[in-house]
Amino acid sequence: MNTTSTGSPDHTRDEPPLKGLELRSCITRDGNLNLSLIEFDVAPPAHDEVIVRIEAAPLNPSDIGLLLGPADLDSVTATGSGRDRTLTAKIPPAAMDALALRLDASLPVGNEGADVVVRAGTGAADLLGKTVSVAGGGMYTQYRRLPKHQCMVLNEGVSPAEGAAAYINPLTALGMVETMRREGHHALVHTAAASNLGRMLVKICQKEQIPLVNVVRSDAQLAALKELGAKYVLNSESPAFDADLTDALAETKATLCFDALTGGPLAGRILVAMEKALARGLPTYSRYGSSTHKQVYMYGSLDSRPIEVPRVGMAWGIGGWLLFYFLDKIGPQATQALRDQVNAELRTTFRSEFKTEISLSDILSPDVLREYTKRSTGSKFLINPTRDA
Repeated sequence: MNTTSTGSPDHTRDEPPLKGLELRSCITRDGNLNLSLIEFDVAPPAHDEVIVRIEAAPLNPSDIGLLLGPADLDSVTATGSGRDRTLTAKIPPAAMDALALRLDASLPVGNEGADVVVRAGTGAADLLGKTVSVAGGGMYTQYRRLPKHQCMVLNEGVSPAEGAAAYINPLTALGMVETMRREGHHALVHTAAASNLGRMLVKICQKEQIPLVNVVRSDAQLAALKELGAKYVLNSESPAFDADLTDALAETKATLCFDALTGGPLAGRILVAMEKALARGLPTYSRYGSSTHKQVYMYGSLDSRPIEVPRVGMAWGIGGWLLFYFLDKIGPQATQALRDQVNAELRTTFRSEFKTEISLSDILSPDVLREYTKRSTGSKFLINPTRDA
């Protein structure tokens, strides 16, 4: 099992052993990615541990990154069938050096999931039979053993599918707003804004009266966010985008952007527009530009190209932002407060939508892989490991 316990197993119940299937990703030293299912024995829970049957786990972009790594998806082949299928793809030689620490390691995948607690140690017996949302990795599995404190008990009537994505997207959206406040900004820009996460951020900012500039990539996405009540929605493919963006930034005073792309020219265009918007309020010309700091945080990887940034004055920055690092920074008490907010609004603000539900063995289908790696807005997949029973 993929959880290491610090306590001894709790043998207070004479229960038959559990067996389950789990998805594993391995990149070999000879440059191949292998995806397969393994059958494993589920170790009994320790005193403060539970075993959760996993019925629902989202396939997030961050999960795809670990699942497939930098594999060349045009080289995918499959052998075997069903739960015995193995999916193989080539790793580009130039990418191998960066993978040194994971070579030949069989890694579990999946950040989050949800279902019912089916076994519990004596110190966690109050969770037995409860439907919980869990996070901690290794969720593409039929059973997950983990400490009690990593479970969030879902409200009465909330299904595993509704609670499956209660961690990554909701806490990322809340983390963006909290980062804005902690760093002294007063408004936000968000790219790929028509995603599940983007819709959550729209609702949060509406409720808390935070100006939000949403950047999308099509008129259909623009219309969807307008229907949701978003005030500022801009299509980056429009010829008027740069001018409209500058106007929106001048109105909102937004100097912080969270970018889901991580490559290409968009981050640079946003920084330029921020500088132009700020320049409208400068009393005199300065060759150094505005002294107000402008920041773009990259939190996704939808675009693998290098980041392109022109000269934008001297007060700006581009950096990475990762949810797990942010939560470590704010500490367990503040993290729990955010999780409580998510739980209370799981069917409203933090509601997730999925394109389709698949099984663990479906992940190993080349045809299904081509669908879930499109990474297009509104196409998120939900994995149900119980379908492989």
